[in-house]
Amino acid sequence: MHLSRTHIVRMYLLAFLVITVTGCVSTETHNKTLSELEQAKKLSAQQASELDALKKKSKAQADQLVNLQQNLDQEATQRKSVEEQAAALAKEREQLAARSQELQSQLDGLERDKHQLTDELGTIRVQIADLEQKLASGNASAQEEIAQLQKQASELERLRQEQTQLATALEQERQRVKAEEAEKAGLEQERAAKEAEIARLTRTQEELAKSLQDEIAKGTITIQQVRDQLTINMVDRVLFDSGQAQVKPAGVKVLQQVGDVLKTVTDKQIRIEGHTDNVPISTKLQDRYKTNWELSTARATNVVRYLIDHGGIDRTHLSAVGHADTHPLASNDTDQGRASNRRIEIILYPRTIGAHPGNAPEPAKHGKNP
Repeated sequence: MHLSRTHIVRMYLLAFLVITVTGCVSTETHNKTLSELEQAKKLSAQQASELDALKKKSKAQADQLVNLQQNLDQEATQRKSVEEQAAALAKEREQLAARSQELQSQLDGLERDKHQLTDELGTIRVQIADLEQKLASGNASAQEEIAQLQKQASELERLRQEQTQLATALEQERQRVKAEEAEKAGLEQERAAKEAEIARLTRTQEELAKSLQDEIAKGTITIQQVRDQLTINMVDRVLFDSGQAQVKPAGVKVLQQVGDVLKTVTDKQIRIEGHTDNVPISTKLQDRYKTNWELSTARATNVVRYLIDHGGIDRTHLSAVGHADTHPLASNDTDQGRASNRRIEIILYPRTIGAHPGNAPEPAKHGKNP
């Protein structure tokens, strides 16, 4: 039975009027009316609570859709920029190819000229030899002819050397253009590979968002992609009890969902980072974790161990690090800020990068309460 608050008020007024008019009612009737009113109040309160919960869940899902749309818009802008770069590279390659063909044609012409000059030089040398023979027999006119031919031979030799030098320079230019063309082709391949890599990472983000949609709706997990890097941020209570480093049963379920997606990722390095607030470890826990460094490192290590042992992820793709309170997301001066800083981050980045490339924020300078 669903009763609105207006109906409940009307029932109260009706009961009051009955009592007023009749002067009195039987105890049984009075108790029955009060019981029904109490049940109606509880049902109304329950319905109001359910309505508030539905409103919160709807708002969280709407926020998630907005974030996904922003990521898709950003990816479309990036893809358009990459396509424009690819078109520019293709145009440059065409220009380089045309320049290479032109240089090759000039080089071929120089080679023909060089052969022709060599043939002419050979002919002149034969004539010189004939004239020298005539000179030896005392022919004076032959000596003048020899001098002219020697001069022509010297000029032809100079021209031949210039042709050789020019041919060498053209060959070097052709090789340079060819190397540039190969470099442009390599850049196009790298661009295509990077675009494919980003597309794969986007699919990974979508799969994670679908798998973890309940936690994302609660605001305890966020997923962010920037180009070829993906960060999964989990507040510590998703995986751990307060002051503990052992993954709790509910956290195991979340890690299993994450592992099912991450084990299909083979081109990324996966870095697990543990973070805390700046509140010192309590005295009763210092025999196990002396400082926040030990606690954050132990939590990151246990997540890595689970992903290796139960998530089926290659151990060479994983690393763990504890940052304690050195990389806060918010101020440690409020409960909400400290709750945001107590977290586990799972970061996917290209395997060619030796270390995590992200720029961590500066640590907060002050903090008081746990």
